[in-house]
Amino acid sequence: MKLIVNADVQKNPISRYIYGHFSEHLGRCIYGGVFVGEDSEIPNVHGIRTDIVEALKKIKVPVLRWPGGCFADDYHWQDGIGPKESRPTMVNKNWGGVTEDNSFGTHEFLEFCDMIGAEPYINGNVGSGTVREMRDWVEYMTFDGVSPMADLRRKNGREEPWKIPFFGIGNEAWGCGGNMRPEYYADEFRKFNTYLYNYGDNKVFRIASGASDNDYNWTRTLMERIGQRMDGLAVHHYSVAGPWEDKGAALDETEERWFKTMKSSWWMDELVSRHSAIMDEYDPEKKVALVVDEWGNWFNVEEGTNPGFLYQQNTIRDAVVAGMILNIFNQHSDRVRIANIAQMVNVLQSVILTEGDQMILTPTYHVFDMYKDHQDAMLLDSSEIDVPSYSWNGMEVPAVTSSASKAEDGSILITFSNVDPHEAHSVTIDLRGDSYQTAEETIITADTNNACNTFEAPDTVQANACGCCAIENGKIELDLPARSVVSLKIR
Repeated sequence: MKLIVNADVQKNPISRYIYGHFSEHLGRCIYGGVFVGEDSEIPNVHGIRTDIVEALKKIKVPVLRWPGGCFADDYHWQDGIGPKESRPTMVNKNWGGVTEDNSFGTHEFLEFCDMIGAEPYINGNVGSGTVREMRDWVEYMTFDGVSPMADLRRKNGREEPWKIPFFGIGNEAWGCGGNMRPEYYADEFRKFNTYLYNYGDNKVFRIASGASDNDYNWTRTLMERIGQRMDGLAVHHYSVAGPWEDKGAALDETEERWFKTMKSSWWMDELVSRHSAIMDEYDPEKKVALVVDEWGNWFNVEEGTNPGFLYQQNTIRDAVVAGMILNIFNQHSDRVRIANIAQMVNVLQSVILTEGDQMILTPTYHVFDMYKDHQDAMLLDSSEIDVPSYSWNGMEVPAVTSSASKAEDGSILITFSNVDPHEAHSVTIDLRGDSYQTAEETIITADTNNACNTFEAPDTVQANACGCCAIENGKIELDLPARSVVSLKIR
């Protein structure tokens, strides 16, 4: 394979928000994950685990979505403010039927965002909420004047308003968010959006509940009926290795499950391309962002765990999928400007797993660490020639994906994902338009399809710095091991 990188041809910024995360009240993502309570013996600040905070700061999480997901359209924000002992309990009917005490609410979430350096993306309740409820929530968080909501915030201990840059008007309105038709949801969006006020210098980026997978009619209907009243249009896609009723185990090492996961993941490229093409018809200047605010691998839950908690292990398979999909987002970053992997801790394709006071970083975490310098860099013009294929049972997907960007300091980051579990693939990188002296290589790979980090062996799969690659006459010869993610930092 040959990769031509035109270092002097910059296309568009790669928004840092593509590298966002998602934290829903689901299973042990919040309670028992991020939040352990102030009385816990696990080191914490105001109930928020300090080891998780430090780990997330390292990968520069730019934006965090909360409180859902399906939970968002069942969540009433005033239940989660004020003295914790006075907050009412609620039953999480979407995820496991467990009773929550609402001890993690608006103040706790926004403090967590401050701790990790992320900007908040709050998802409002359209399905079971009211226009007034959503309006009051935004006023509570962002208004600096005198009003019942701003005074209530001050009474609860927060004098200054927060900045809330991103707000979702409902979630999965086609399903758990109300089982609406796109025409109906478009009218609901217009109504709720009317009362979603900007206070002071806080400008809310308004995100509409978009399509599931390839529901292109949903996208077309919203572009026709909402247009630029929205700033972003969501789409959700989960990679699965089989039908929904049997998605396979995260630790399944069979090639059938491996290939089907890669095929489902590669579909993201088509989905983004086709949704973007529809948006281009109505918005050729690309003012409305495509927001992939739920993506990742979804497997069967680990044996013996609550089916409603969606807890799954994280393997090298997850790492190569993360590498592939982030490369896809980078290549489509003219339209894709926000994305959130599902989910941050202990749920689906997590970057962190916890058990009691133990914490491990998953293979997916290390991919985000390897890719973090793409954030806010400029996408470079690049072209792939003679891309190898990975085939199974008469079907095939590209074995290798890549993306390249240039940072403000002039350095280049090139990232690759090789999804082929059998073959290493060699790449000749042809750097054009500028001269460079050093190329530092980092690799994450494994010997088996189900290699993972466990609490007993937390460092089985990790990113390894491999030293410098030679640059000769602007060319770099690189080998991509089977089932690997590789990054090159070029200076």
